[in-house]
Amino acid sequence: MSGYIRIGERVPLWEKVNLTITEAAEVFGISEKTIRRIIAEEQPIDVFFRVGRKYMIRRKQFESYLLNIYKI
Repeated sequence: MSGYIRIGERVPLWEKVNLTITEAAEVFGISEKTIRRIIAEEQPIDVFFRVGRKYMIRRKQFESYLLNIYKI
């Protein structure tokens, strides 16, 4: 049953489509504070979305966003 995740197992970060701010900081090597600032100032709609009070980050779109900005 390769390709399936059993109940109780965690999905590896490199396979997740959406990341929390903490996970994104770990994956991309930038601080949570910087990611929160980007969300507050720039807020590209196709990159971030909210689930209740929590922001989720679309991993591939955020990676593209980071590659196209001049400075953080």
